[in-house]
Amino acid sequence: MLARHCRNVPATERGGTLHLTTGKHPHPLDPLAAQEIDEVRRVLAKEGLLSETVRVAYLGLEEPRKDAVLAYDPDNPPARRARAFLLDLATERSEDVIVSISAGRVEERRPIDPVTDGQVPMLDEEHALVRRVLREDAGWAGALARRGIDDPATVYLAALSAGHFGLPKEEGRRVARVLAHLMPTPESLPWAHPVDGLVAYVDLVKGEILEIVDTGPQPVPAEPGDYHQGPHRTSQKPIRITQPEGPSFTVDGPLVTWEKWSLRLGYDMREGLTLHQIGFEDGGRTRPIVYRASVAEMMVPYGDPSPIRFWQNYFDTGEYQLGKLANSLELGCDCLGEITYFDAVVTDGAGVPKVITNAICMHEEDYGVLWKHTDPANGSRETRRQRRLVISFFVTVGNYDYGFYWYLYLDGTIELEVKATGIVFTGAYDDRAAPYASEVAPGLAAPYHQHLFSARLDMTVDGVANAVDEVEAVQAGSPYGNAFGRAVTRLRTELQAKRDADLKAERTWHVVNPSVRNRLGHPVGYALFPEGKPTLMAGEGSSIHRRAEFATRHLWVTRYHPAERYPAGDLVNQHPGGAGLPSYTKADRDIDGQDIVLWHTFGLTHFPRTEDWPIMPVDTCGFTLKPVGFFDRNPTLDVPPSAAERSCH
Repeated sequence: MLARHCRNVPATERGGTLHLTTGKHPHPLDPLAAQEIDEVRRVLAKEGLLSETVRVAYLGLEEPRKDAVLAYDPDNPPARRARAFLLDLATERSEDVIVSISAGRVEERRPIDPVTDGQVPMLDEEHALVRRVLREDAGWAGALARRGIDDPATVYLAALSAGHFGLPKEEGRRVARVLAHLMPTPESLPWAHPVDGLVAYVDLVKGEILEIVDTGPQPVPAEPGDYHQGPHRTSQKPIRITQPEGPSFTVDGPLVTWEKWSLRLGYDMREGLTLHQIGFEDGGRTRPIVYRASVAEMMVPYGDPSPIRFWQNYFDTGEYQLGKLANSLELGCDCLGEITYFDAVVTDGAGVPKVITNAICMHEEDYGVLWKHTDPANGSRETRRQRRLVISFFVTVGNYDYGFYWYLYLDGTIELEVKATGIVFTGAYDDRAAPYASEVAPGLAAPYHQHLFSARLDMTVDGVANAVDEVEAVQAGSPYGNAFGRAVTRLRTELQAKRDADLKAERTWHVVNPSVRNRLGHPVGYALFPEGKPTLMAGEGSSIHRRAEFATRHLWVTRYHPAERYPAGDLVNQHPGGAGLPSYTKADRDIDGQDIVLWHTFGLTHFPRTEDWPIMPVDTCGFTLKPVGFFDRNPTLDVPPSAAERSCH
């Protein structure tokens, strides 16, 4: 057992855990509770849809339509419903099922065609199946023996999503591709010792090997990759973060209020943390801004075209369901200060509720100067400090770890920051790998890759009738050549709204409400500020381009439809492509003054450094939403001076 640290938490720091279930005031968007999941299982079993051979690949809240939620009457609530993806290992058939929890019956059943629809997400048990199948196979043992590995049990194997490449023997079959890493001892971290030139294709239902691709032995890098050993530096003095009177937020089940913000927390085993009905109190009323915000997809395409790795493209949301892979966070380790935690409920392969303790971390923190001025005319000096509410969760997907941090600021700003850390995927480094990988240790390659995220932002800026203006800086003619201004273009249809960022032009996208005006007579709005880093690098004719077309543009805008939830479609695993945003936008619907959803692609293009080995320091990406004409003036003029021993006024 490896040592675990962060145990010595200062007594001045506190943490408490809440269940992310219904509070005093039940709401249609409350996450499924464990007893509701049990009821779904009972209904499925009663209808003959759940047996010993059936696996529940996904189970989550089927959210009511937006109009029903916005018109919510506690005395006449919409029905509670759940959606499940089921896989029968005996018949190899899959179904997409809607269960009414309120009525105790199955409402909808749709068979899933594995050829045209793809496969349900990967199951936890399939990793163990792959290891059993390969360790019992003589062909696999022979390939390892040719590399000087006599005991297959010393090799770490991972069942990796297969993608879709039109290979005849794979059509309609549930497949994983398997790469190997040597573990010299049970305590070794395997990523330092890739067994390269070798990959197996495995049928996950029949439990048989379809093919072993062996391009010949390559040296297994020998240098250890262990990073958890000491000695540790002794120079750091303690940092204490205290709030003697407790935090400034209040919590009622999933409902959170902080300063002038209010929002509802949700959790889904596919998307993870979701934020609902984000609003800001202004003039005695709560003004809506975002109806629903989530990271609806995340994918990691690799750039190595070799016969062993050409297929490496992982959809961590649609294929692996990152929400069920959340860490149980620890005070003093993942979160520091006055922390409130929320447990989350997901399901296992049998549909049994599983509680992830401390899945979500929430706290507030100082964020430096909010505004400041020393006026030379009247001698006044004023400073106010910024604060932000932090709502986060962390997941581990194989070798990588990702933290998702939503920030709400006093001035109405909303920000998402994603933190990528963990261990880079590895292979053997030689002349063949050199054009597509970095050498991070002697003979050890880390292939070039990207981390691309799609944020789904269902907007309600002062109501549901919104529009999007593309705003950018432009030069203007003038006698002295100093003039510049702004160009504003209304994006009127879905196809017109497939856009890319342009940092040279400071291009932003303003979500405005044409029917609501500020005191100057301009439409109220919120602006999306993109980072503008590269989108999908894979070529237009590639399999991953077809399957992840959402990642080829920084911005998509669609007319709201309750069934359009995922940018690569409902079923991503082994899907041939074309689902999701390409399909949603074919009709080229009107988005001018309509109920609209923004889909924003952002992420990292990673050329690994030697400093990223043996474990990668956090790298970050994200985006910001800022009020632009939403308020009539600075909304933080009422923020009080900071209490201090010596006043700063």
